[in-house]
Amino acid sequence: MATAHFRHSDRRISPVFLGIVAVMAVSGWAVWTSYAASRGLAVFLFVTAAWVVSLCLHEYAHARTALHSGDISVGAKGYLTLNPLKYTHALLSIVLPVIFVIMGGIGLPGGAVFIERGRIRGRWRHSLISAAGPLTNVLFAIVCTAPFWLHALDGVPADFRSALAFLALLQVTAAVLNFLPVPGLDGYGIVEPWLSYEVRRQVEPFAPFGLLAVFGLLWIPQLNQEFFRLVYALLDGLGVSDLDAATGHSLYQFWPDLSLTPPR
Repeated sequence: MATAHFRHSDRRISPVFLGIVAVMAVSGWAVWTSYAASRGLAVFLFVTAAWVVSLCLHEYAHARTALHSGDISVGAKGYLTLNPLKYTHALLSIVLPVIFVIMGGIGLPGGAVFIERGRIRGRWRHSLISAAGPLTNVLFAIVCTAPFWLHALDGVPADFRSALAFLALLQVTAAVLNFLPVPGLDGYGIVEPWLSYEVRRQVEPFAPFGLLAVFGLLWIPQLNQEFFRLVYALLDGLGVSDLDAATGHSLYQFWPDLSLTPPR
């Protein structure tokens, strides 16, 4: 009976997540049809909702990979329901990443699901659990840019095209930053199982500050410029022009400019 309960309750998609998807769909329709009175507000709602959906999928990927690697506790914790309210740190998981997007136009997922690493055997499995999240962002970026690299933009409204380009930019920045081997980010989680116990113990106290440290470093103009040069190069490889991404960012940020993105 316990197993049946786990299957039917702990893995059921949360109404909270479905509500976020509904906001994404409705606002996306508003952008496509130019129905909303404010173009910027419609783009803001669409991109923000889609970004939160990608955050939920990012964390779901961690949890699902952990489940198949031996940590069956993720189901009881609600991580398989895609409900962001079930995450260990709602502030780090949802609030801060959304603030990062609003302030700087960068996608940076925070720490969210707690994996019981003691249940998992094998360094490769530990690395794969950490890699699953940013790989989800890579997949999301590929989906967002598909109309661009498939040359299937005929009939796509300009605002929707720009919104997709900016959303793709967020996914690329999330993937690039999360693959950095910085304590607290998934990139460090990938390499951590291969480090000695002494190194891991010395690095552990810095893990809670890794996310904020990376965001702070991006305020340094030289680092910011080089980072976005890499991001735009990757977007160009996916068929998205600098102009499309910058226009989407401009539409999204319809309040006074707080951008970290270098002027185009």
